[in-house]
Amino acid sequence: MHQSRDAEPTEYENLLADGLEKAFGAGVTELAGVVESLIADGVPAPKGQPWTTDLVLSELKRLGA
Repeated sequence: MHQSRDAEPTEYENLLADGLEKAFGAGVTELAGVVESLIADGVPAPKGQPWTTDLVLSELKRLGA
């Protein structure tokens, strides 16, 4: 798959991607489980907010995932 980007991913984007990959790799299939996994792994949320299902969805939309 080919992705076009204007710049390299930020550290935050890489941490989020790693956290998502880890969750999915562990068999997590529900959004609530993704939230729990991101929290458990200490993946930082934007502006220090706590991860919620709404925040995960908004970040995925914002980042074009």
